[in-house]
Amino acid sequence: MRYAIPLAFGACVLGLWEFLVWAFDVPPFLLPAPSAISVALASDFPSLMASLWTTLRITLLAFGLAVLSGVALAVLFSQSRIIETMLYPYAVVLQVTPVVAIAPLIIIWVGYERINLALLILAWIVAFFPILSNTTLGLRSADHNLIDLFRLYGASNWQILTRLKLPSALPYLLSGMKTSGGLALIGTVVAEYGAGSGTATGLAWRILEAGNRLQIARMFAALALLAGIGVAIFFALSLVEYFALRHWHESAVAKND
Repeated sequence: MRYAIPLAFGACVLGLWEFLVWAFDVPPFLLPAPSAISVALASDFPSLMASLWTTLRITLLAFGLAVLSGVALAVLFSQSRIIETMLYPYAVVLQVTPVVAIAPLIIIWVGYERINLALLILAWIVAFFPILSNTTLGLRSADHNLIDLFRLYGASNWQILTRLKLPSALPYLLSGMKTSGGLALIGTVVAEYGAGSGTATGLAWRILEAGNRLQIARMFAALALLAGIGVAIFFALSLVEYFALRHWHESAVAKND
């Protein structure tokens, strides 16, 4: 029932959508029926799949770089308050700066012949901050009594970090990863809108192209693929979170029970 109810509701919405478009004779350039969207997806499947791979590749690369750089910088912050005080405000500035506004500047710096690299940088900017902020909070949240106990037994800073602080920060990191995964996709799409996508066109560029040609069914097909990518990323990271925490963290243990 947990899966059947949402699927049944979605099927009812699609059926009602199909009926209303047919009953009111809605023009396809305003709102195509789900059947027309399915036909567009089937007819343009090869080109849409190529665009999907372009967008997905940049999204995954940006997400991976965000995780690596965010965790590394958070660890550095946990070891030095001076470095955190010096750099954290600039990380906030990077987060709140609109990607569309800086896209032309990034393209000029990177070069028009390497647009995909510019897209990767822009998507990384969007996905980076949740990893940094969540991991920093998690490293700070380690039990101070346990830290004192580790020091009492002569543990080094490296042992305290790897055996206490990082495991304590893991739930925060995994939560930030779920947020960052969706933001990486959003950042890629927004960057494609603002900068184009180089020699290989991504799904956002396909949406723009279809809109300019009033191919609305094709637009909806590309949107459905983007939504599918986002849902897949979220559930994949939720699965990683569950398997990483299910044997020891209270939230996952409660779900397992």
